[in-house]
Amino acid sequence: MDVDKLAFTGSTNTGQIVLGLAAKSNLKPVMLELGGKSPFIVCEDANVDEAVDLAHDALFFNQGQCCCAGSRTFVHERVYDEFVEKGKARALKRVIGDPFRKGVEQGPRVDSEQFDKILKYIRYGVDGGATLETGGQRFGSSGYYIQPTVFSDVQDDMLIATDEIFGPIQTILKFKANATHFGLAAGVFTQNLDTANTLTRALKVGTVWINCFDVFDVAIPLGGYKMSGHGREKGICSLNNYLQVKAVVTYL
Repeated sequence: MDVDKLAFTGSTNTGQIVLGLAAKSNLKPVMLELGGKSPFIVCEDANVDEAVDLAHDALFFNQGQCCCAGSRTFVHERVYDEFVEKGKARALKRVIGDPFRKGVEQGPRVDSEQFDKILKYIRYGVDGGATLETGGQRFGSSGYYIQPTVFSDVQDDMLIATDEIFGPIQTILKFKANATHFGLAAGVFTQNLDTANTLTRALKVGTVWINCFDVFDVAIPLGGYKMSGHGREKGICSLNNYLQVKAVVTYL
């Protein structure tokens, strides 16, 4: 009851619990920065080679353990097949091992629970009808290492497309509605400014990166729409979360 404000960063499920407990105590305000399933949208006019590299980094950065990870890669049907082949080739080149060694791009999972969870989602993807292009297995015989995994022919209603996995699983979908209850971030890769502006306005997310991804600055607000939370961190917007408005009326 003595705490006046909470700021929480974590999963959506835990965020819901925190918000409920705050309501049951002194109705304290809660700022939530929660999960995401961010779309990375590759338009038909995109430079495919550049888009493949950027989409790869958007998903596999920090072993996929990133709330803003571009984990749903939407590709226009005209460049879809080319993108899948080049995306697969890039994943096969990814270097796995001790992250403290020079040249290593991907380390292990944080623990055995997360390791088992990711392997379970890979099975969901295969059983659900998605095409496993590469990866999908444990890497090595010890440690919580998982091969960089790429799925194609992914549909919006598959678990690998709806759930936040927090692991090295890239799901590649053809253009369709952005059907997700998350709204943390999105990436748009296009050479057409009108297309970029249209998508920026249409996407219900807290951050949109145009021809880049995971570009942060202390002055740029960070936060989500929908089930990705509310409130903003960083920038002048973050101050509003810690202020109250008081009206004083005096009759003289």
